[in-house]
Amino acid sequence: MPFIQVNILEGRSAEKKERLIREMTSVASEVLEAPEQSVRVMINELKPEHWGIAGESVKKRREG
Repeated sequence: MPFIQVNILEGRSAEKKERLIREMTSVASEVLEAPEQSVRVMINELKPEHWGIAGESVKKRREG
């Protein structure tokens, strides 16, 4: 059973997340030759202050 985890910054619409789940499921099913019913996708949404790039949070980078 393929299990895919995706980490993204919060703020995307429900429609975009549904599309991501649908398309990742389709691609994983095709590439891995697994039935779509067996594919699981989990989206982890992170606050900008919980994601760091080059030593500072995304929140701080956006403010600067």
